Amino acid sequence: GQVSRPASTPPSDSTSLINADRPGIADGSRVIQSRQLQIEIGAQEERRRDGGVRTTTTFVPLLIRFGVADRLEARVESNSLTSNATTSSNFPTTRATGYSPVSIGAKYQLYDSNGENRRSLGVIARLFAPSGSSNFRADRNAGDIRLAADWDFAPQLSLNPNIGVARQEDDQGRTFAAALGAMTLSYSPTDRISPFVDLGAKSPETTGGGAAIIVDAGLGYIVGRDLQLDVSGGRGVHGSTPPRPFIAVGVSIR
Repeated sequence: GQVSRPASTPPSDSTSLINADRPGIADGSRVIQSRQLQIEIGAQEERRRDGGVRTTTTFVPLLIRFGVADRLEARVESNSLTSNATTSSNFPTTRATGYSPVSIGAKYQLYDSNGENRRSLGVIARLFAPSGSSNFRADRNAGDIRLAADWDFAPQLSLNPNIGVARQEDDQGRTFAAALGAMTLSYSPTDRISPFVDLGAKSPETTGGGAAIIVDAGLGYIVGRDLQLDVSGGRGVHGSTPPRPFIAVGVSIR
């Protein structure tokens, strides 16, 4: 997701600060400049409990963005190296390590008003071909498409909503369709620091399941112009699949 920053300069301004799609759940609507390369990488730990079984998942979320044109960027995204540790009172801890599926996608910026009370709208699409390894391999095509918006509705405050649909694979290898939604509220006391809170939802969370809802909060901090550091944490508040809790740190470099 993106921490949105109110800005008075258009995205074509080469002196603008980095605007990353991490941390947070919602992705931003604004693209990077043509021929720019941006790498966003982190480390995330999630914990889940189902009765007497506890699972800890650690992975390295990675997003590579490349500016293709003024309003278009290409994207490669994955949770990359992933590890699961499962503990039960009746059995020893089991561990699995492998690579998560990789998506190829794009973001297209449909509109940007610039100026004060800046508003922008974009569309983001991803396709996951069968990929990954070990317990984390996906054997079916999956993907999603989302509308993403940004609205600097007040000085130092910005809203970043997402809405979309997805085709995903569950733990049993079955595909299902789901509705996606997210909303990030960012506060920017300066151009370089942005605390945020956000919420994400998916319904159904798995085949025949109900809705999953996650809330989290965090902070992004820009060093220089082309480097952002971030930290965030949150937990699921509804559903059986969200983590309880998760923590993440990351770095984005342009």
